[in-house]
Amino acid sequence: MSVGRALVYLLLSATAWGTAGAAAALLFGRSGLGPVALTFWRSVGGVAVLLVAARLAPGRPGRLRPPRPARLLVNGLGLTLFQVAYFEAVHGTGLAVATVVTLGAAPVLVALGARLLLREQLGAAGVPAVAGAVVGLALLVLGGAGGGGLRAGGVAWAVASAAGYAAVTLYGRRLGAGAEPFASTFYSFLVCAVLMLPFALLEGLWPSPVGLGRTLGLLLYIAAVPTALAYGLYFAGVAVVRATTASVIALIEPVSAALIAVLLLGEQLSAVELTGIGVLLAAVAALALAETRAAVRRS
Repeated sequence: MSVGRALVYLLLSATAWGTAGAAAALLFGRSGLGPVALTFWRSVGGVAVLLVAARLAPGRPGRLRPPRPARLLVNGLGLTLFQVAYFEAVHGTGLAVATVVTLGAAPVLVALGARLLLREQLGAAGVPAVAGAVVGLALLVLGGAGGGGLRAGGVAWAVASAAGYAAVTLYGRRLGAGAEPFASTFYSFLVCAVLMLPFALLEGLWPSPVGLGRTLGLLLYIAAVPTALAYGLYFAGVAVVRATTASVIALIEPVSAALIAVLLLGEQLSAVELTGIGVLLAAVAALALAETRAAVRRS
């Protein structure tokens, strides 16, 4: 896969992830599902969608061949931690702070890990781009935040979520493009569903019968678009571009969430939030350009 296509895949996956937050916001409080149960049903739905897609795909008999045990374990555990810890962070300290800490810490952890474990160089554009991305994210999320309050437990969950994302990103980059992204996505969510089942049973597994059709429709959307599709694109893209670049591009997620809030939910963006979007997009563009130039030099 070319670097250009990998960058497009990562941009599409991050944009799709941004829609998951809006769908989850519509589910919480009305469906009767908590964060753990929602993570479980998201994983189960993603597995089901990918299984149907594998059955319908012509000429791909080995498409769901299990990956190596180490990859299955790292991706499954990392993905589980990333998802459930983020929902717990939102519950513990509010959406704004949880998003800032999780998505702000992720590129920093990935950049440090890539430097120490993969010997990746940030380059001249890397340090200011990562710093700009974190600043832009903080402006975007905190610009419209009310006085939510900072709680240590929620912040700890957010850092744990960022660590799960960093582990999956670094490991995917370390292995490169040898694994089938379709199979990696399928088995990662299968592991997540198995791990989450007992905790979801304790929290309350089944949705409320009131508005059940609406709940099932939103769950189907979450399973198909920001789960099966988005993570498939993500696992394919992260094997090609630098880990730090992938983590910064993932920050497009809150931008897409903000645009959805404006276009579909009637919310207004402040001047600070608009500035944050501009800074964040500039940082993503700078890293994408640097990645493309590096690929040209290597070829």
